[in-house]
Amino acid sequence: MARKNAKGSGTIRKKTVTRNGKEYTYWEARITTGRDPGTGKQVQRSFTGKTQREVREKMQAAAVAVNQGAYTAPQRMTVGQWLDTWLRDYHGGLKPATVAVHRNNTENHIRPALGAVKLVDLHPHAVQRFINSLELAPSSVRLIYQVLHTALGKAVELGYIPRNPADRCVLPKVEREEIKPLDDQQAAALLAAAKSTPMEYLITVALFTGMRISELLGLTWAAVDFQRGTITVSKQLTRVSHRAAGLFQSPKSGKPRTITPAPAVMAALRKQQARQTEAQLMAGQLWDNSHGLVFTGKTGEPMSHSYTEKRFRALCVAAGLEGVRFHDCRHTYAVNAIRAGDDIKTIQGNLGHATAAFTLDRYGHFTESMQQASAARMERFIKNVLNL
Repeated sequence: MARKNAKGSGTIRKKTVTRNGKEYTYWEARITTGRDPGTGKQVQRSFTGKTQREVREKMQAAAVAVNQGAYTAPQRMTVGQWLDTWLRDYHGGLKPATVAVHRNNTENHIRPALGAVKLVDLHPHAVQRFINSLELAPSSVRLIYQVLHTALGKAVELGYIPRNPADRCVLPKVEREEIKPLDDQQAAALLAAAKSTPMEYLITVALFTGMRISELLGLTWAAVDFQRGTITVSKQLTRVSHRAAGLFQSPKSGKPRTITPAPAVMAALRKQQARQTEAQLMAGQLWDNSHGLVFTGKTGEPMSHSYTEKRFRALCVAAGLEGVRFHDCRHTYAVNAIRAGDDIKTIQGNLGHATAAFTLDRYGHFTESMQQASAARMERFIKNVLNL
C-alpha cells in the first residue's frame, strides 16, 4: 500500500515542458495541507518557481503555517486573514517603529475596508477605490498604500496570489514640504535662548552636526572620541511607545557612520561632560546612567522625545522663533555645510543619507541659489575692480 504523506510534508521535483518546440525547465513543490472532510482524501498545494530554492522557501513557509494550525487555503483566505499572518510572521527583522506603522495602518484603515474580501478576489480596481476613499493627507494615503502593497507582495512571493493587485495604483500627489533652515540670526537667537539651560549643548550639537533627535538622545560617551575629534552614530534611542523591543535601535539608514564635527562641537561636548558630572553629584545615589548617555535627565535617565521636543519649542518661543521644529536644526546644518563649501558626498555621509543623489535632490536648490549669488559677486568684482 502506498505510504500516505503526513500533514505538512512535501516534495520538490524538477519538471520540463515543451512549448512551440522548445523545452522549458521549472521546479514544482507539493505540500499536503490536510484532508478533505468529505472524502478523506489528501488536500495538496503546489508551488512553482524558476529555482529549487525559490519553491523550497514557498513550501517551507506553508509547512510552518500548516503545522501551527494557521494555514488557510489561498482560495479561502481573506485579506484580513492574510494580514494577520503577515503581521505575525513576516516582521521579525523590522524596527519596532516600522512594525507599529504597519499594524496601525492595517487595523485603522486596510482591514475595515478590505479585510472581508477573499485574497484571490481582490482586484486592482477595488484597491484603487479604497485608495480614493481615504480622506487623508496625500502622504498618509501613500503610507497606507505602501503597507498594503508590501503585504500583498509577500503573498505573491509565497504563491498565494499570481500578481499584486496593488500594482500600478494611481496615488495622490504629495507636495514636498518646504525646507526652512534657520538663518544666522535665528540660529544665534536660539543658542542664546538655550544658554545655561539643560538643552544648551544638545541644541549646539544638533545645529552643527545635523544629527537626528533620536541619534542625539541615544548618543553615548563611548561613541565620542575626543582624541580624534569624532562622533560615531551607531544607534538611536527608541520612542517610549516602541521600547518593548529595547531601548536602542540601529540608525535610520541601518548603518553606523562616523562624523568629524567642528572643534566647537567637541568643546561643547566637553562642557556637557562637566555639567553631567555636576548633575551626578547633585543626584547622589539616585543617579543612574548605566548606558553612558551623553544627554540625560536630572538623575541620569534617558530623555524622552516628547520632553525634548517640548523644551525645544519653549526655547523657540523665547527666541521669537515660533513654528520651528527640532528637525529644522538638521536642515540648518545641511544648508550651512553647503555654504561652507562641503561637497555633497561629505554632507551625505554626515547626515546618514542612503545616497548623495538623495541629498542633492533635497538640498540642491540651495546649491543653485548660492551659485547664482557667487556669479553676482563675480560680476560686481569685474565691473568695480576691473572696470570691464
